[in-house]
Amino acid sequence: MKKVLLIFISLICLLSMEAVAQKERKFIRSGNELFEGEKFENSEVEYRKALGKKINSYEAGFNLGDALYKQKKYEEALKQFQTLAVNEKNPEKLGHLFHNMGNTLLESKKIDESIEAYKQSLRYNPNSQETKYNLEYARQMKKKQEEEQKKQDQNKDQNKDQKDQDKKDQDKKDQDKKDQDKKDQDKKDQDKKDQDKKDQDKNKDQQNKDKQDKGDKDKQQQQQPKISKEDAKRLLEALENDEKKVQEKVQKAKAKAMKAKKTKIKKDW
Repeated sequence: MKKVLLIFISLICLLSMEAVAQKERKFIRSGNELFEGEKFENSEVEYRKALGKKINSYEAGFNLGDALYKQKKYEEALKQFQTLAVNEKNPEKLGHLFHNMGNTLLESKKIDESIEAYKQSLRYNPNSQETKYNLEYARQMKKKQEEEQKKQDQNKDQNKDQKDQDKKDQDKKDQDKKDQDKKDQDKKDQDKKDQDKKDQDKNKDQQNKDKQDKGDKDKQQQQQPKISKEDAKRLLEALENDEKKVQEKVQKAKAKAMKAKKTKIKKDW
């Protein structure tokens, strides 16, 4: 009886597992149809349903990673592929997983990491032409990136050199201007000093001239003879007497002239 019961229970378990597997396969098929129709978001939902029925389903997990990749959910897709690779032992499956990791990393602009993923893929699946092509493509991208970076560095250096030269030129212009301004100011100061000196010399000459004129005037005054009041009076009287004599002479001359004129008139008659 117990043996029959155990067989019955085992049979029920098998039937239950088969039912679960059928549902898993149903969701995977549905997801695949949606994926082929480029309805990637809907296909993601179906693959998650499949994993809900069988959490360790490699096919559902792998296809879910592809659906996430197609939606450009690169970080989620990478985690999905990495999770599957942790416990996977099959070399062919590992080759596919690392190939897809390489693609995801490449789209994420993580070129160095994508190159390593492609190399790892080829270790498990060395005959994959697609992986070889993608690896070479990634290497060319890296080379182009390095060339662009080198060019950018050169441009930066050139720009820096140009900026340094421009700064030197500007500093020289500023210094030249300062020097010229200083020269102009020094010339103005010197001109002012020269003018002040001229003014001082002129004032000094005028002062000397005034002093000389005053000295000459004082000297002349000192040289003039001083006379007493009596002498001045006598001199004045002498001048008055001379004036009288001159007047008398003038009057006599006028009288004589008049007399001569009259005599001449009488002779004409």
